[in-house]
Order: sequence, then C-alpha cells, then structure tokens
Amino acid sequence: MLTPTNEVLNPGRSLMNICIVTHCVIKGDGQGRVNYEVVCEALRQGHSVTLVASAISPELEQHRQIAWVPILVKQVPTELLRNLIFSLKSAAWLRHHAPEFDVIKVNGAITSVQSDLNAVHFVHSTWGRSPLHVWHQKRDLYGAYQWLYTALNAYWEKIAFERTKLTIAVSEKIKQEILELGIPVERIEVIANGVDLEEFTPARVDRRELGLPEDVPLALFVGDIRISRKNLDTVLQALVNVPQLHLAIAGAPDGRNFYPQLAQTLGVSDRVHFLGFRSDVADLMRSADLFVFPSRYEPFGLVLLEAMACQLPVITARTAGGSDLVTPECGFVLDDPDDVGALSLAMMHLTQDPAARHRMGKAARSIAERYSWTDMARHYLEIFKEVSKC
Repeated sequence: MLTPTNEVLNPGRSLMNICIVTHCVIKGDGQGRVNYEVVCEALRQGHSVTLVASAISPELEQHRQIAWVPILVKQVPTELLRNLIFSLKSAAWLRHHAPEFDVIKVNGAITSVQSDLNAVHFVHSTWGRSPLHVWHQKRDLYGAYQWLYTALNAYWEKIAFERTKLTIAVSEKIKQEILELGIPVERIEVIANGVDLEEFTPARVDRRELGLPEDVPLALFVGDIRISRKNLDTVLQALVNVPQLHLAIAGAPDGRNFYPQLAQTLGVSDRVHFLGFRSDVADLMRSADLFVFPSRYEPFGLVLLEAMACQLPVITARTAGGSDLVTPECGFVLDDPDDVGALSLAMMHLTQDPAARHRMGKAARSIAERYSWTDMARHYLEIFKEVSKC
C-alpha cells in the first residue's frame, strides 16, 4: 500500500530518480503488479519515479513523487503495432530525458533505448520453438501473425538483453532461457514474483457457498483452459486413476466445450466441477485439499505461489516457471508434464494421506512467506541502488 501521507521513510538514505518503462502499472495485472509493487516500495523509501506507460493505477496518478509520461496506443488495431508504436514513442522521449535518471528499468523489448535493468517475464525465442506455439498448431493467417509477432519480439529481445546492464529473470526457468541467448550468467539475477500473504492465507471456507461438494478430497486447477499449454487434459486423464478425488477447475471456457466432453468420455464428469472464470480464487484455494498445475510451458506460475500461501501441497512440472520453489517437503514436481502415470501417483498419494497433505501444506506456507510482494520489491530496490553506482 502507498503511504497515505506521502511521507518519506528513512529520509537520511540516498535517494534516486527512477524511470520505469512498461505498458501498465496496475495492481490487477501480472507484470503490471510487479511494477506496481516496485513503485510503491520506491515511494515508501522516498525515491522519485517517472512512469513511461500506457496505463497506471489512479492512486499513482495523484502521488507527488510520480511523474507519468503517457504513451497511449489503445486505439491501434493489433498488439504488434501497439508494441511497435509504444517502443518508438518511448524511445524518442528517453533519448531526450535518459540522463535525468539514476536507473532506467524496462520489461523485455518494450523500448529500443538502452536500459540499466531489464525485467524478463517471458522469452519469445523459447516460446517460438515450442510445439505449443500457435504457428505449429494452426498454419493459417492467425498462426502466421503469431509467428511474425514472436519472431520480431525474439529479435528485439535479444538486442535489449545484450544492451542492458543487468537482466532480472522472474524464475530459474527464465534464467536458463536467457542464458541460451548468450547473455553472461554474471549479468542475470533471479527475483521471483511475489504473493499477497494477506489475501492468500489459510482459513476455513464453506464449500457449499462456493458450489463445491463437501466431505470429499478436492483438488483445484486454476488456469486459462482456452489454451492447451495449461495441460488440463493430462490432469483429467490422471483423475481416472484416482477414483476418490474430485477436481474443481477455475478458468474461462472457450466455447468449444472440449474439456467437459473429455471428462464425459473419460467417465469422470461426475467428479469434475467446471466453475468458469472466478474472482474468488483465494477462497477456492482455501476450500481445496491440494493444487494441481502441470503446465507444459509457464514463465512463472504465480498460482503455484498463491496456492502454497493458502497452505496447499502442490503438484506441478519442471516446465512451469516457479516449480523450483516447490520442494519435496511441500509438493511434487514432474519431470514430464504429460506423464499421466506420475501425475496419477502424486494425486493418489495426496488423496489417500491426509497427514501428508497437512504436513506438506504447512511447509508450502512456510516457503511462500519468504516471497511477499514487499520482499520482492525491496530486492528490486537493492539492485537499483547497486546498478545506479555503476
């Protein structure tokens, strides 16, 4: 939260003039939330912040220590063109004003001007090689557009990573992908995204109020089920082998009805509960016994950390960024996200052993407590100070 009085904390410290270049600084957005928390911590410490962005949270607009340089591209028809125009306009502004700042932080290939820090949430070159990429599944006009979008971003990203002083990867997985581009390991730092430990916290929840069955072991899956990379199909296949377990699924359907039909075909539809898009994910997590998320590709699975904060044991895969936070004491990490047998065994173990669920859930919460948004933001500010001295 912002300091209500706008008071400067620890006024004796050396203050910086910080510039952050990003599409949005909004609490409800993934990458935007990271920038929002970094900005709030910078303000708490008394630093001045300039935001070169398309959208920022209203409370930031009113803060005296913030200058907003709006780059408005909302009316531009495609994301590729929006990104290109944002890059050109932000670069033109930065060429005149860059010397005014102690630190310039950017995200990926958002602008062509050299930065001090580049926070990397996604590596397009890796995604372009994935068999899950749209182009490898749909050789049509939309697939061709996605290929072009990914290829151009991969090219621009490599240049941006080579020119920045330090890249910040949101997970060990992203770090490895950056290393594959030839960026020296000494120029890469890992700062995991944070979690709201007050919103995502253990508590008793009445399942009936959430439309969920009582007195049964319940697993939870949260993700965009309109895309195959979240890997709900493998979860449903594994559920066949765990007859006592029910599965709740939070995610907006795509209208094809594919997964409900798959559940029917597999004979598990009576134990699968499609909830659609939900804004009460924290309550859903508190109502479940375990969390399952073996995503086939994920830069950083924030839902993993949120589930752990709610004291849930988790099952994921190495292909999901953030899986490196999951230890054997708090969950299972599959080597292969499509290994139905291994997933079944992990789900069976947690279903049949309530004591293990409780023990692993406590360990999960203990790990999550080390990754609050505040801790993450303070880590960024420490790096800002180091880079500003270079």
